[in-house]
Amino acid sequence: MPFVPIDWLSDHVEVPADLTAEQLAAALVRVGLEEEEIHKADITGPIVVGKVLTRDAKEQSNGKVINYCRVDVGQHNDAPGTGKEPSELASRGIICGAHNFEAGDYVVVSLPGAVLPGNFEIAARKTYGHISDGMICSARELGIGEDHSGIIVLAHSDAEASEKGVPPIGADVMGYLGLGGDVLEINVTPDRGYCFSMRGVAREFSHSTGAAFTDRGLPENTPHGIPAVNNEGFPVVVEDNAPIHGKVGCDRFVTRIVRGVDINASSPKWMQDRLREAGMRPISLAVDATNYVMLDLGQPLHAYDLDKVVAPIVVRRAHEGEMLTTLDDAEHELHPEDLVIADCDGGHGARAIGLAGTMGGASTEISETTSNVLIEAAHFDAVSVARMARRHRLPSEASKRFEREVDPQLAPVAAQAVVDILVEYGGGTADPANFELDATEPMQPVQFHTRETRRLTGLDVPVDRQLELLQAIGCTVNSSSADASSDSSAAEKSDADVVIELTPPSWRPDLAGGGAYLVEEIARLVGYDAIPSVVPYAPAGHGLSLEARRTRDIARALAEQGWVQVLSYPFVASSTFDKQGIVDDDERRLALRLVNPLQEEAPFMRTSVLDTLLATAHTNVARGNPAVAVFEIGAVTHPAGIVPTHAPAVGKRPSDEHIRGLLDAIPNQPTHVAGVATPAVAQPYAGLAAVEWDWRDAIEATRIVAEAIGLEVQVSAAERAPFHPGRCAEIRAGGVRAGSAGNAGGSAANSAVLLGYAGELAPSVCKAYELPKRSIAFEIDMDAVCAARGDAPIAVAPVETFPPAKEDLALVVDADVPAADVAEVIRKAAGELLEELRLFDVYTGDQVPEGKKSLAYALRLRGDHTLKADETARVRKKVLGAAKHFFGAELRS
Repeated sequence: MPFVPIDWLSDHVEVPADLTAEQLAAALVRVGLEEEEIHKADITGPIVVGKVLTRDAKEQSNGKVINYCRVDVGQHNDAPGTGKEPSELASRGIICGAHNFEAGDYVVVSLPGAVLPGNFEIAARKTYGHISDGMICSARELGIGEDHSGIIVLAHSDAEASEKGVPPIGADVMGYLGLGGDVLEINVTPDRGYCFSMRGVAREFSHSTGAAFTDRGLPENTPHGIPAVNNEGFPVVVEDNAPIHGKVGCDRFVTRIVRGVDINASSPKWMQDRLREAGMRPISLAVDATNYVMLDLGQPLHAYDLDKVVAPIVVRRAHEGEMLTTLDDAEHELHPEDLVIADCDGGHGARAIGLAGTMGGASTEISETTSNVLIEAAHFDAVSVARMARRHRLPSEASKRFEREVDPQLAPVAAQAVVDILVEYGGGTADPANFELDATEPMQPVQFHTRETRRLTGLDVPVDRQLELLQAIGCTVNSSSADASSDSSAAEKSDADVVIELTPPSWRPDLAGGGAYLVEEIARLVGYDAIPSVVPYAPAGHGLSLEARRTRDIARALAEQGWVQVLSYPFVASSTFDKQGIVDDDERRLALRLVNPLQEEAPFMRTSVLDTLLATAHTNVARGNPAVAVFEIGAVTHPAGIVPTHAPAVGKRPSDEHIRGLLDAIPNQPTHVAGVATPAVAQPYAGLAAVEWDWRDAIEATRIVAEAIGLEVQVSAAERAPFHPGRCAEIRAGGVRAGSAGNAGGSAANSAVLLGYAGELAPSVCKAYELPKRSIAFEIDMDAVCAARGDAPIAVAPVETFPPAKEDLALVVDADVPAADVAEVIRKAAGELLEELRLFDVYTGDQVPEGKKSLAYALRLRGDHTLKADETARVRKKVLGAAKHFFGAELRS
C-alpha cells in the first residue's frame, strides 16, 4: 500500500512544519484512509556535518593503515576540561579506516548516541591508542547505498559546500541525505484508486484539514506547460477485436520522444531520496523518472528505447500461444484475452513488446546504449489489466493502479513531467513531434436527491453544505431544482428534497453510480463520528429467524456441556478422505473442486465438517492443549446432481435461462454440527479426578443437539468411517419431545430419519491425525434435525406435583434385537403416563437362554393424580404385550 513521505506531500498541499506521521494518519483516517503502519526510521541522530581539520595516517602493527582525524563538528566539539585529547583546534578526535578524503573535506559524522541501521549504537571508545569520539560514515553504514569503499564526502571545499547547499558545520545532515523520519503507510480501498499517488492523498488531507491544495495533475499547473498535439510523433493504433464486456482495452495513448539522453546520468538526489522513502529502489534516470511521476500523480508510465521500437505501436489482444519475455526476464505464454503492446518488427503488430498496464518487455527496455527515449502514458481498461495481472501473477505497481481505475485525463500531464525530468537531468532534447490517441468519453452527469443523505445516514446536512462538499471532491454542479424553486430557503434545509444534476470528476469513476456513492462522500467529509447512533426498533415477532435461534440454542447447549466452538476453513485435500478411511465408493468422496483455491494443496470443498474439524483438533493437541473438546457448526458441500454451467457476463442482469442454469449448478450445502474430543476433557485438580469422555459422551452430544430444539433421537449400532467399527452409533429422529406443542406433521412422519453418526474414532484415524487413542467424534445434519422437528413452538410441559410410580422390567429378547427398538415400543405402549424410560442393564450369560439377552428398563410414570396400583399394572401389561408381539419378548424371572 502507498507510503506517504510528508516532505513529498508538501509539494501538493500546505502542511504544518512540525507535522508528524501520527498526526498525518489521524487526519487521513477522518476521511476514510486507514493507517496500515507507521514505519519508524531505522536511524537516529545526532548525525551532523563535519569538516576534517587534520588527518594523521599511521601504519599499525597488523599492517593496517589507520587515520587519526580531528574533525570540526561545530557546537558538538569537545569542551575544554572534558579530559579528552587537547588540540589547538576546536574539534573531535575520530579514528577512520577509509582513505578517500583529505583535510578540508566535508563529511558525515555520527556522534555518540546515534543509532545506525542494524541497531548499531555509536559510542566513544579507545582504539589504536586514541579515543574515537564518533564515526565518519559511509553510504552503506547509513543504509542509503551499497558503497563501502570509502566514506561520504559531501564537498571538498567551503565553496563547493556552499554551492551544493550542504548544511553548516555541526548541523543535522539527515534531511540533506534523505534520511527522513517516520513514514506513514496507508490502506487504500478499491474505490479510492486515486489515492495511490501523492496527488490523491494530498487532496484527501486538504478535505480533512482545510489546507490549501494545488492540483498538479491539471495542465494549467504544470511547470512548463503542455505542447499542442500535432500527431507527428510516434504513432499508435488500437486494434482490439475482442473487448471485454464491449469495452475497448485502450482509449487513450500518449507518446513523447526525448533525444540525446545521457542514460548514465544519475537521478537527482532528491528524487532518489523520495523513491526510497516511498519504498522503491532507484535504478536509472529514465526508470526513476517514470516511477517518480507515477507515485506523484498516479499515472503509470513506461520508457522504451526508441531505436528498438518499430512504428507504429499496436494495442491488441494476444494471439494463442504467443510468448513474451518481460522486464523481470520471466517468459510468459500469453492468453487470447491478454491486452498487449506490440510494434511492427516482423509485420504490422507482429511483435509483443509489453503487457498493457502491467509490465514492459525485455526486447525494448532501456539499456546502457540507449540515447533516444520513447515515453508511453496510456489509459487501459481496468478489467483487462486486472485479469491479465492475476493470470500471469504480476501484481506490478502499474497494474495495482490501472485495475483501480486511473484518471484518463492524466496521460499528457504525466508524459510531459517525465520529458521535463529527462531534459533537465539527462541533458536530452524534447522532440517537438508528439502523438496522442484520445477516444475517452466524458463523465456522464448523474442526478442526486439531497434527501438521500438523511435517509441513508441520519445526518442533517443543509443542501448548500452538501453542494459545497460535492464540489470540494471535484464534482461539477450543472443544475439544481433549488434554483428554480420559489422557496429561497430550500438550500438551507436538511430535509428539503433538492434534485441536483452534477458531473463527477475524471479521477472518481466510482461516483458514476450517483445516489448512495455521493451520500458516502458527504458522510465521510462531514465525519463518520457525526452519524448518530440509533438503535433500530424491532417490532414484535421479528428478529432472528427460527433457524438462527435454533443454531444459537444448539451452540449454547453444547458449550454448557464443555464443548468449545471453533471455526475452520472449509477447504480440504483429497488425502483428507484417505486419512479418515473413507472408501472409494462413499458419497463423501464426491467433492466440489475450486477453480482458484486459496491453496493448491487444498482445492476441494469439504463434504462433512469432520473433514476440517479433525485437523483443528490435531492442531490443538500438537500445540500442547491437554484437554480438547471442540465443535463447529457450518456448511458442507454435496455436488451430486448439479448441472455445470458458465457464469454469465457481468455488467448486466442475466437472463432467466441463465438464472435457472445457475440455480441448477449450485450444489446442496446443508448445515452440519460436528464435534471432536480427546478422552481427557479436564485435567485432575486439587484431588479431583480427571474428567474423561468415551463413546457414550459422543452419543450424548447428539442427544443434546436434538433436545435443544425439542426432538428426541433413536440410537442404534452402525459402521461408518471415521468411527471405530464396534463403537459407532447411528442417530435417527425419534419424534418430537414431550411438552412440545405439536410436531408439524407428527412423529410418525419424521421418526427414523437419519440424522448422523457418533462414537469413538477408529485407531487408524487417531494415528493419522496424531490424536490420543479412543478420541471421540460426532456429526449431525442440522437441516435434517430441524426438518424432523418441524416449526411448531415448544410448549412448556406442566409441572406435575403428584408422586411418580416406578416399574422395572427385564425383557428377554433375541440377541440381535436393538435396545433402541425395544425402547421405542415401550414408549408407545406406555403412552402419556410414561415420564422417563432408562435402560439400566444388559445381561447375557447362564441365566438366559443361548442366543438371547436381557434388557432391563426403568419406567417412571406420573399422571395428573396419584396413580393407583391397577393403573400402573395396566401400563405394565400393555408394555409386556407389545414387547411380546413385536419381539417375542418374555419377562425375565
